[in-house]
Amino acid sequence: MLRTGLAGRATAWCIVAMLAAAPPLAAQQTGASTERPLPRFVSMKTDQGFARRGPARNHRVDWVFTRPDMPLKVVAEYGHWRRVEDRDGAGGWMHYSLLSGVRTVIVEGEMVPLRSQPRPDATPVAFAEAGVIARLGRCAPDWCRIAVGRTRGWVMKTEIWGVDPEETRD
Repeated sequence: MLRTGLAGRATAWCIVAMLAAAPPLAAQQTGASTERPLPRFVSMKTDQGFARRGPARNHRVDWVFTRPDMPLKVVAEYGHWRRVEDRDGAGGWMHYSLLSGVRTVIVEGEMVPLRSQPRPDATPVAFAEAGVIARLGRCAPDWCRIAVGRTRGWVMKTEIWGVDPEETRD
């Protein structure tokens, strides 16, 4: 609809003023070293990884991760170093060679059913205890398919840590 006259100009001016005052859409942050999204999830390659206070080997070790395949969240990058956090927020700077792009998750709930389909009424194929580390497969808006050894099943995203609540995967 085309408006003319003073009232039309005032309406248009108000809309332009509102758009100018609106905050910009949040752009996804990327790492300076890899240009990959931050934050993002990775896993440990080794059975021992030192999380340091700063991004160099001469910095003090604040935390030692001792579970291979443990999911970690990369929140910052500096050269060959990645600032990582576990599900409790503990972490520090780790050398990128200790990390893998293979996606894993950790089961948060007690005796979480792995279901045959991504539905709450689907038959459980197995149950996973809290703390179990599983490989991450496909993810729908509310469900992810995980694998523990040779057993595969669907779990609610709220029952695992290592995947973003909004994330979907094919």
